[in-house]
Amino acid sequence: MISVLLADDQALVRAGFKVLLGSDPGVEVVGEAADGKDAYEKALRLRPDIVLMDIRMPELDGLEATKLICSEEKLASTRVVILTTFETDEYVFRALRAGASGFLLKDTEPADLLAGVRVVADGDALLAPSVTRRLIEEVVSLTVGDDEARPAAGVARDLERLTEREREVLLLVAAGLSNEEIAKELYLSPLTAKTHVSRILTKLAARDRAQLVVIAYETGLVNPGGRSARA
Repeated sequence: MISVLLADDQALVRAGFKVLLGSDPGVEVVGEAADGKDAYEKALRLRPDIVLMDIRMPELDGLEATKLICSEEKLASTRVVILTTFETDEYVFRALRAGASGFLLKDTEPADLLAGVRVVADGDALLAPSVTRRLIEEVVSLTVGDDEARPAAGVARDLERLTEREREVLLLVAAGLSNEEIAKELYLSPLTAKTHVSRILTKLAARDRAQLVVIAYETGLVNPGGRSARA
């Protein structure tokens, strides 16, 4: 059973998501929160597998709540998925940097929402559908020159530890490809592709694939616009 905490300041939105998620016998909504502070406190108490987090909320916004949840050792197994509206939320990229495992559009199809929750619950990052890359590139362009958006020197140095093959895999992860798609692209077995991704996560001390996307953009391995930078 996948446990979900809903965090949104609009009661009708929470009610809609609750009904939708409740239609899946493998998913249980264990709590609701109307602001970020409440979301953090309930996450600590309920220890959900997934927090569906709206960004714009009173008291404490979704960005700060995401930072608190993702930095809390007691919530190491809890994943945050950002709820947003396409290309209108300039804070999505910062939420990914804070540890969010991806995002879902508020008008997403019911089947896609349920599939997304399962993807994240399985330990992967929600980097599909393909609009993810467009959104990240859009937000990266907004954060150019922002000190907060610059990578730590240690992350850039860690990138040098990657093998040539691992850098290739990281580029494909940044493009939103799954392990199966990476395997086909590089003529590898899915298990080998998964192993490469696991090693990259370890070397870069990344929480999940969403963090790898952020690192790829921040270090300049991928430039806004989709082209990879030369090593």
